[in-house]
Amino acid sequence: MEDLEHYQVSTMHYSRIMIAVDDDDFVSSRRAFDYACTVAKIYNIPLGVAMVLETGDLNIFQSLSPDVLSKRRQEISRDLNTYCEKAREFGVMDVQPFLSEGNPGHEIVEKVIPPFKPDLLVIGSETKPGHRKTIGTQAAYITRYAPCSVIVVRSDAQRQEMMRDITNPK
Repeated sequence: MEDLEHYQVSTMHYSRIMIAVDDDDFVSSRRAFDYACTVAKIYNIPLGVAMVLETGDLNIFQSLSPDVLSKRRQEISRDLNTYCEKAREFGVMDVQPFLSEGNPGHEIVEKVIPPFKPDLLVIGSETKPGHRKTIGTQAAYITRYAPCSVIVVRSDAQRQEMMRDITNPK
């Protein structure tokens, strides 16, 4: 306890923040994106916006079709550029896009984070109604293996459901 008595709280400041956006889940990604943009704007720091084309979501025929893969790449790239533009419109001065393909957790930890070197990663997490309040498999993987701090942001609907559970216990 002697160390605690002499401890003084100091300001914590991030120098680079990254948001990992799930193109298949706008609901949980939206609040996480809002949070990341807010932090980047307040601290006037670079924001990396990462998206991963989940090749595991494509069936074998889709993954072998150059047209299907090319179309999906174009859609992801368009959405990534839209997110970057939204961040700039919000007032984030330095926005950098990152696009990868594969398993989202692995790609973000192994290929997207290293070149940008964020000290904070923000991700959204989806909780399906009626299920236990846990984070998804990708969010769990990222929080476990990311070399930086990770903040998991839940969507409004999830937060409202949790508040109902707290205020109306069964």
